[in-house]
Parts: sequence; structure tokens; C-alpha cells
Amino acid sequence: MVLVKPFEAPPSRPSQEVVVLFRPASRASLVTASLAALAVLGLGACDSGSTAKSSAADGPSVIAPGKPGEANRTLSAQDAARHRADDDSPNSADVAYARMMIQHHSQALEMTGLAPQRAGSTRLKRLAERIGAAQGPEITAMRGWLEKHGEKETDGGHGHDHSAMPGMVTDAQLEKLRAARGEAFDRLFLTLMITHHQGAITMATDVKAQGNNVQIEEMADDVVAQQTSEITRMRAML
Repeated sequence: MVLVKPFEAPPSRPSQEVVVLFRPASRASLVTASLAALAVLGLGACDSGSTAKSSAADGPSVIAPGKPGEANRTLSAQDAARHRADDDSPNSADVAYARMMIQHHSQALEMTGLAPQRAGSTRLKRLAERIGAAQGPEITAMRGWLEKHGEKETDGGHGHDHSAMPGMVTDAQLEKLRAARGEAFDRLFLTLMITHHQGAITMATDVKAQGNNVQIEEMADDVVAQQTSEITRMRAML
């Protein structure tokens, strides 16, 4: 404990001086003070932890596409994860992905089907064969998925607009590819197929963020992994 008191000096001494008296603190007082300090620190830590937990619980909101025919919903990140764990029933994003990817893959098969008679490089012919061998079974799997969930391959009897799907080759580009031979075919095929693969990866990435079905997510993961590898290989061939 510290006591500070003014010192009334005689006329011969300056009046500004003070005398500071120190009284040694008892052991009990020191212990009490230490415990009080620890208690304050503990309360501060609890408040910090509570704030962190509250921030984590709040998190960013997630737009969850509704099931076919239902409106979208806005969920917290925590609620979205909980809902996904409880129910992975397909939503509109899952169904749209399967329908569009069937058409997207079908065009890739049309392009790879041109390679055996037109490609100048044996290496490119083998690449086209591998692409076809991967995407054919994926089309079968997506058709089976749609049937399993009672969905038609097309929406209302009409296919998706090709221009709405990223990476799709135009009719004019496809005609140019059909007319090419040898090295010219190889270069055009690689250029178009790289763009086509990039579009498929974009679609797969989108459904991973917006879809709800685990099987569709697994299919999308396969597309990203397979086609990213093939893009690297094709760029090295240009």
C-alpha cells in the first residue's frame, strides 16, 4: 500500500516537497491481488472465446437451390452443412448439371469420333480414344442417375441451348473440324477440346457449390480431376 500526503514544510523549506511513505504489503494482500488479476484475465478469455464461437456460428450465408419446382433458400453455412448431412436429395442445380453434362459429353464424343480418320498424330488418336473411353461411361451414369430420381433427360422435352453451356463448340467450328485433315485437324482439335474441357470444369465447380446430392458431387469431382489432367496433356501437344 502506498500513502502519499503533502508535507507542510517550515518557511525555510520549499512548499512543493512531498513525503512518500511505503507500507510493506502483507502476503495475504499479494495473494488476493494475484487472484483478482487472474480472474480478470479469465473473464477476458471467456469473452474472446464466446465472440469467436459466435462469429463462427454466424458465418456467411449460403443460397441453397430448392428442389425442382421449389424456390431457393438462404441458409447459414452451419445450417447448410447440417441440412446436407441430413438430406442429400437432389435440387434443381443437381438435375440441371446432369442434363447439361450429358449433352456436353455427347459433343465431346462427336469430336473424338472424328480423330481416327482425320488426325495426323498417333498420339492425338490415342488421346481422343482415352477421352471417349472416359466420357461414354459418365454419360451412362448420369442417365441412370436421372432415371433413379424420376427426372427426364431433357427439361420439358427440349434440350439445353448449347450457347448457354460453357466450352461448347459451335456448329461452324464443328464443320471446320470435320473438314480438316492431318496436322491442321490436330491443332484445331486440341484448341477446341481444351476450351470444351475448361467449360466442363466450370460446370462441375458450379454444381459442387450449388448442388446438394452427394453422387452428383462425386461425379463432378471426377470431371474436374480427369479433365484438368487432360488439359495439361493437350497443352503440351500444341
